[in-house]
Amino acid sequence: MDGAADIAWFHSLSLPDGERTRGVKPREVLEKEADAIFRHPIAGKSVLDVGAWDGFFSFEAERRGAARVLATDHFCWSGPGWGTKAGFDYAHGRLGSRVESLDIDVPQISPETVGTFDVVLFLGVLYHVKDPLRCLEQVASVTGEMLILETETALDVLPWPVMRFYEGAELNNDPTNFWAPNRRCLEAMLREVGFSRVEIAVHPTHRPNWKRTRVVAHAWREATRH
Repeated sequence: MDGAADIAWFHSLSLPDGERTRGVKPREVLEKEADAIFRHPIAGKSVLDVGAWDGFFSFEAERRGAARVLATDHFCWSGPGWGTKAGFDYAHGRLGSRVESLDIDVPQISPETVGTFDVVLFLGVLYHVKDPLRCLEQVASVTGEMLILETETALDVLPWPVMRFYEGAELNNDPTNFWAPNRRCLEAMLREVGFSRVEIAVHPTHRPNWKRTRVVAHAWREATRH
């Protein structure tokens, strides 16, 4: 317990013997997110979690039967973010997890650096990157079947595909947040990088408004049937 208490947690995790971590994001919110994110089964699939931080969704993918999970991060593990890899490593040990990990930044992700995966998680990352389309291309290049993306959207009421830039800490009081596409733009960007079918749903814990909301998008390659 002393080790967990010394860690600045973002994810609130349930660990063996009743141990719980108290992170910025509550457990009940994470559980609702997980049901929305994993609403299409991943059992038996290989999964890449881009921007894993404390690893809740990596460990959840493993719990839901993924054959292999690779957790990656850089911004929070060794970059300028306020997090570290200590939470992931602590939870990994307590859970006896087989999830693999790799410290790599989003622009460096490619088939040569990480390989390819049936399912790729890109959750809460798009608005942090300065070149969102390029980074989406990188993530798409390692996606074999399905990409699951969670992000902020803005200006969804507009009939055109547009993306809003946020200066300084304007978006959620965080100076590392830059961009929010509207839903039409997000869908168009996903098509642009090679996905032929896209489903976008409102995040289960957010209410949409005319300024912005959060969404969960599932995108598939053309060859994938459901």
